[in-house]
Amino acid sequence: MNIATITPFIILLIVLLFNTIKILNEYERAVVFRLGRFTGVRGPGLIVLIPGLEKMSRVDLRTVTMDIPSQDIISKDNVTLKVNGVVYFRVNDPEKSIIAVEDYLLATAQISQTTLRSVIGQFELDEILSTREKINHRLQTILDEQTEPWGIKVSAVEVKAIDLPVEMQRAMAKQAEAERDKRAKVISAEGELQASVKLAQAAEILGKQKNAIVLRYLDTMKEISTGGGKSTTFFPLPVDFLSNIMNKNS
Repeated sequence: MNIATITPFIILLIVLLFNTIKILNEYERAVVFRLGRFTGVRGPGLIVLIPGLEKMSRVDLRTVTMDIPSQDIISKDNVTLKVNGVVYFRVNDPEKSIIAVEDYLLATAQISQTTLRSVIGQFELDEILSTREKINHRLQTILDEQTEPWGIKVSAVEVKAIDLPVEMQRAMAKQAEAERDKRAKVISAEGELQASVKLAQAAEILGKQKNAIVLRYLDTMKEISTGGGKSTTFFPLPVDFLSNIMNKNS
């Protein structure tokens, strides 16, 4: 038999084998249709399709990391923000992901952007900056409910960056500086109060103990005479002596 004669048959056989035998990885599944009707989900491993009658759509079951582009959002207190985020999801039901939605990746991306704008717009600026975990959980809950009919499981949503207008950044910087000054003054006032209380207690004790006043006086003279690197001589006078002089003058 001539080789040229059998070559078309060999090529046809190779094409049939290529379209019949499929190998799926562990993280892949095949949604199979026979004459346009769904017949089942197959894989992983080697699967065989009926040539001309069966077709398949390959579905990846691994977690997908999808960025949410920066969105212009107006907060509840009318502050314009730019917010972006990231969504982590995976296909939980291969059949629904192919039959229930045309393109589950595009659909998830679009619904994520819409939900981000909707949820962030329900909070005031201070809440957005301070309760990010609460916002992330709310986004994840809403997206998971909306994508469940498509066979998608949203495992996490994170708000990545919140960009504020320059005027708002300056106002917040001034507010933070004023708050720091306020705290510094409060701490200083509390220190003065504690010091005055201690001084009052010390004065009360020294007023009751005459000998304590003399000892304190001598200790102070010692510190003065040994300070500064020079030799200084003091002749301490009794405290009663000074008191008697002041009483005579009066």
